[in-house]
Amino acid sequence: MNRSFYWNKTKKNAEQNFSLEIGTNLKENLENIKKMLDDPSDLVIREFTIGSANHRTAIVYIDGIVDSVYIHNHIMEDLKKASELPAEKQELFDVIHWEVITVTDIKRGQSLDDVSNAILSGSTVFYLDGMDQVLIMDTIGGETRAIEEPQSESLIRGSKEGFVENIRTNTMLIRRYIADPNLRFSTYKVGRRSKKDLIVAYMDGIVNPDLVDEVKRRLETIDIDDAPESGYIEQWIEDSFLSPFPQMLNSERPDKASEALLQGKVVILLDRTPFVLIAPVTFGSSLHSPEDYYWRWSLGTLIRMLRYLAAFISVFLPALYIALVSYHPGLLPSDLAFSIAASRDEVPFPPVVEALIMTATMELLREAGLRLPTAIGQTIGIVGGLVIGEAAVSAGLVSPVMVIVVALNAIASFALPSYSIAISFRILEFGLMGAAAVFGLYGIILGYIMINIHIVNLMSFGVPYSTPFAPNFLSDWKDLVLRAPITMMKRRPIYTQPKDKKFMNEGDRKQ
Repeated sequence: MNRSFYWNKTKKNAEQNFSLEIGTNLKENLENIKKMLDDPSDLVIREFTIGSANHRTAIVYIDGIVDSVYIHNHIMEDLKKASELPAEKQELFDVIHWEVITVTDIKRGQSLDDVSNAILSGSTVFYLDGMDQVLIMDTIGGETRAIEEPQSESLIRGSKEGFVENIRTNTMLIRRYIADPNLRFSTYKVGRRSKKDLIVAYMDGIVNPDLVDEVKRRLETIDIDDAPESGYIEQWIEDSFLSPFPQMLNSERPDKASEALLQGKVVILLDRTPFVLIAPVTFGSSLHSPEDYYWRWSLGTLIRMLRYLAAFISVFLPALYIALVSYHPGLLPSDLAFSIAASRDEVPFPPVVEALIMTATMELLREAGLRLPTAIGQTIGIVGGLVIGEAAVSAGLVSPVMVIVVALNAIASFALPSYSIAISFRILEFGLMGAAAVFGLYGIILGYIMINIHIVNLMSFGVPYSTPFAPNFLSDWKDLVLRAPITMMKRRPIYTQPKDKKFMNEGDRKQ
């Protein structure tokens, strides 16, 4: 999806006095690139001569986004040390291209558009007086963040490496996990003005070709000025923007992305963001964590079952409290019903208002903790919750039971492995609270049915979101709520329709 600046040549030449073609005069070429970029302060133009004939040359780059040491050692030094260079321009240009410059990635450019795109992307451009072509050399560098543990997906056991903002570093991390010649990286350009690199990664021979074609087709429809984060890509190519559920997973973990590739999924990487996208996704896989597979199967199963319980609590607990206290106190044990009634004796609000006050307060504290520096944010989250909860109970605004319900609800949402699915459950939580306030348990049941209908009809790149529940693939149940021993998971998930269905060569496995 390589896009140009869509220059209107006649209009641009009239309004801005520069040519879009590379000429043979070095001085005019350098003036053109200055005028096109409005001669910014970080534009570096180094003119010099080479060879015994003193051929006039120049290199152009943007300071701060290139490796200046690399430019000095592999471009300037190579050109300065070159001797016995031919006098004829074309022959000299070819010799410099093929013999003199030792930069690994080098290609030729034909227009000013090629030059501007290159230098704004971190490349260095070489001009030779008398030639209407340039050499474009990959010298991307500058300050970047070091590889460190992902902040949003920390694990007790597992890799401590996380993706960074440099897309080449991210592809390197994936290659470290998958040393397979069938690993494919298809590169695109996204953004008419930003022209950021976007890579579609997949395993040739495993992934369904129809899935790759569909992902590429959707990506080719993107037509925006800039995509500053992979969330823009996710929102553009997802199946249903009205659904509260994420139809693509985002992750900072290279081990999670690599495992998804080996399952027959597609991973999308965007430059300048550490979050990659994984597709397709199902409801069950959104509750899985890489750590489930690093522990023994019994412990992994227990952790996953606790996670499903946490998902239920985060969605239904406040609604159940409202329904039982407002409409169905007879369903509670007598002692518990009397205890709740006594605790609410001085509360002036109905249960739904009480729940909304505490839930909204907890959401505010959660967001405040995320936006503040780490140390202060943790203090605000813990101390703020305790202080406000105690003050609300002392003031008679809420009951102690309501504080317990909201605290359990918040803890359960923190236990979910994906922040995007946790937000989805928080949206559903407020909808079910409204349904419980109006219809009681019948409203919760009606809301539950509507959620299931929506999930069954929701798709993620052609894969039903409810898979493997509906359609029912019993073989995929080995890695759903329960996590079977590794030796029993011999095949890749059926819902991805992989070309190579066997995950394990059973004949070679030691018994």
